[in-house]
Amino acid sequence: MYVALAFNEKINQRDLDGLSELMTEDHTFIDNSGEVTKGKEEMTKGWKKFFESFPDYQNIFTSVIVNEGVVVINGYSTCSNEPKLNGPSIWTAKIHGDRVTEWRVYWIESNK
Repeated sequence: MYVALAFNEKINQRDLDGLSELMTEDHTFIDNSGEVTKGKEEMTKGWKKFFESFPDYQNIFTSVIVNEGVVVINGYSTCSNEPKLNGPSIWTAKIHGDRVTEWRVYWIESNK
């Protein structure tokens, strides 16, 4: 659970190096539309573009649980220059050791 919280902290800080350090080499990111990005190098490039496009994007977590080895997080996102990034979401994180192997975002209906 703590690795998932640290991962999100790096997102909120736009700390690309710290975020990359928390990814496994075979890291997988799945966005709210189901699009999959695989590999630490590719996802680091993806986060760089995302941070450039949405410099004040933040995730705020309201609850975090671990269920069968998966961290399940409820909360919401904020972003001043992209309204569709504002609102409730669910995230899941799969952890291996002290790294995130998969980070997935699910938008809750009101985000559409």
